[in-house]
Amino acid sequence: MIDLRSDTVTKPTAAMREAMYRAEVGDDVYKEDPTVRRLEELASQMLGKEDALFVTSGTQGNQIAVLTHCRSGNEVLLEQDSHIFYYEGGAISAFAGVQTRTIPGNKGEMDPRQIELAIRGNDIHEPETGLICVENTHNRAGGAIVSAENMKAIFEVATAHAVPVHLDGARLFNAAVASNCSLKEFTQYTDTVQVCLSKGLGAPIGSIIAGPKEFITSARKWRKRLGGGLRQVGTIAAPGLIALSEMVDRLSEDHHHAKILAEGIGSVNGLEVVNTVDTNIVLVDVSGKKLASNEFIEKLSDAGVKAVSFGPSVVRFTTHYDVSKQEIEEALRFINSI
Repeated sequence: MIDLRSDTVTKPTAAMREAMYRAEVGDDVYKEDPTVRRLEELASQMLGKEDALFVTSGTQGNQIAVLTHCRSGNEVLLEQDSHIFYYEGGAISAFAGVQTRTIPGNKGEMDPRQIELAIRGNDIHEPETGLICVENTHNRAGGAIVSAENMKAIFEVATAHAVPVHLDGARLFNAAVASNCSLKEFTQYTDTVQVCLSKGLGAPIGSIIAGPKEFITSARKWRKRLGGGLRQVGTIAAPGLIALSEMVDRLSEDHHHAKILAEGIGSVNGLEVVNTVDTNIVLVDVSGKKLASNEFIEKLSDAGVKAVSFGPSVVRFTTHYDVSKQEIEEALRFINSI
């Protein structure tokens, strides 16, 4: 099978497996795991933040960020199709006791003027705005890059109103590579950031949250409360070091493969690519085939290609390390046969 469901399906590289085997370990709850400490130091440097914390998943990282930033009863502003709102099981309400207020976006970008209008005042009838969340790249917008200019404008509004900004940067490395810039071009306009090691970078598990030292100290306690305090965790942190040191630049290959895929699908009668392919995600409307997305996916699976539904008539394809250019071309042949 050619698996284009997600960049989370990648298997650890040989170097990652070797690093796991040879990792120096210690009890990370006591801050004694040297491999985790190296990973956190490297990540904080790359992200331009004072400190960082290794967590088990991107969702856990986002939840810890909300719990650390907010008080129960706060309101969080975020884009209406954002991952935190759409795909995290209502966790920020369940755990942090906050409510969400969604802002419509254009290719994942929120209008800073709408954000400013949405920030609450001092009326006792209203919740306080506790946090603004940005997602980059934006998953449901098809891996769209939220520009540094848009992030800057949002950050300036937030700063003027003393509201912190958290970046769900699960695929931020894709944004940086596609934009040919450093991660700091984006993270300078955030208070805190979460990045995934287990998506395009190919590590088997884990994410990083980064921010001020005081924030990370509080976040560490929330990680413990959520059951995320791990022991000899260097065995799973070691692949993260490989991910950060060896797997970033090659993301450009995934972006190139996504463009090949999109161009090929665009020439298939009855199929329409509905997103601008900035990075490694291609969204395809299959209604011209007189099929629902789940029916198309079933036929595609029978032909040897896996994808996921992104709505009644839209299918998502995601390129990644484990899919070669030859397999992209083979997938196109299968797609063309449906």
